[in-house]
Amino acid sequence: MQYIDNAIFLILLLAGVGLFAKSLSKIYRNIRLGREIDRSDRKAERWETMARVAMGQSRMVKRPVAGILHLFVYVGFIIINIELIEIIIDGIFGTHRFLAGIVGNSVYGAFTATLEILALLVIIGVVIFFIRRNFYGVKRLTMKELFGWPKQDANWILIIEFVLMIFFFTMNASDSALQAKGVLAQHGSFPISSIALTPFFEGFGEQSLIMIERAAWWLHFVGILFFMNYLYYSKHLHIILAFPSTWYANLERYGKFNNLSSVTAEIKLMMDPNADPYAAPAENAQAEAPSKFGAEDIFDLNQVQLLNAYSCTECGRCTSVCPANITGKKLSPRTILMKTRDRLEEVGRNIDKNGKFEDDGKKLLNDYITKEELWACTTCNACTQACPILLDPLSIIYDMRQFLVMEQSAAPQELNLMMTNVENNAAPWQYNQADRLNWAKD
Repeated sequence: MQYIDNAIFLILLLAGVGLFAKSLSKIYRNIRLGREIDRSDRKAERWETMARVAMGQSRMVKRPVAGILHLFVYVGFIIINIELIEIIIDGIFGTHRFLAGIVGNSVYGAFTATLEILALLVIIGVVIFFIRRNFYGVKRLTMKELFGWPKQDANWILIIEFVLMIFFFTMNASDSALQAKGVLAQHGSFPISSIALTPFFEGFGEQSLIMIERAAWWLHFVGILFFMNYLYYSKHLHIILAFPSTWYANLERYGKFNNLSSVTAEIKLMMDPNADPYAAPAENAQAEAPSKFGAEDIFDLNQVQLLNAYSCTECGRCTSVCPANITGKKLSPRTILMKTRDRLEEVGRNIDKNGKFEDDGKKLLNDYITKEELWACTTCNACTQACPILLDPLSIIYDMRQFLVMEQSAAPQELNLMMTNVENNAAPWQYNQADRLNWAKD
């Protein structure tokens, strides 16, 4: 019977990890549909940024209540799942609390006690987050873009984490009761479950306790596998993708515009009175015009922007500080990333179905993100400064605006007037160049 349990465990483990690896490979493939971008510079700064922002949660604590609760859930959940190593060893080889024999009872007792305290903090965190999201009325968590699946997803994640912690405590409490009866060797210290749950098990017989302990152990393990594979369908991919997103983050100053080398070369040529327009200068030999200016669909965005779309936590901090959104305009930086991810997933399903992408008559521009949203942006960079994992929705807006202006000549009338004035008057205002210095006469 023991070997059957071990075999079932191994099959479930391989199936769960295999499905998770398959999901990650799809995400990797979809991200690679974007344009390549070199973000390999300043490596030391990138490692420091990833450690500080993704691992250290430095931007989360700018809002102390949410930041501290998130730290409870994040640190607690990650560290608790270190126990998964022990569960895997016990499940494959049929041992029980294998690590106790490696590190000794005193160290193992401190380890399990720490896990229990962290598990309690996780429960406190997810309960408060659930109340806050559903009953407290935080504006950024009740906006219409979160209606439907996004809200359900956020709630399911909190419920799953809560249930996993309950299984964890039940497993420990029944284990503790079995140790007290001499059925199991004395391993571990369980300060929370022994107080909260073990008293309920005092009247149970040995067989009942063994069944409860085994059921909780299996449910905790299967629940972790389920949670791991649920991530693909959830905004909680940021648990994994926050690390590469912060490493590949844009380290330039906020709002710096990436000038196209081909356009820069042409302007330099126009401004040089001695230049031969028919002779290509050596310094501009590599300044070839791209096949398309800006971005119309996900294929025109770079791979970091697509990674950002998958990494978005949907927390809404960006939208809550967006002046366009605050004043009632349609733009929400959060939805820019959410809609980019939706389009990317649609393209991925197209590839899965056809073996390659078949034109579906849709584009990110207009079908997902409207011109009204793009032109509502003031480019103030409040969204990029507010993001807890350094995502950059503004870069997507920049690129899609560039497509509208340079490929479709579809800028708003006010912008066209300004550009015409710059071209004719060398200033954004509509007056003759000869009058430019009138203000200085006195």
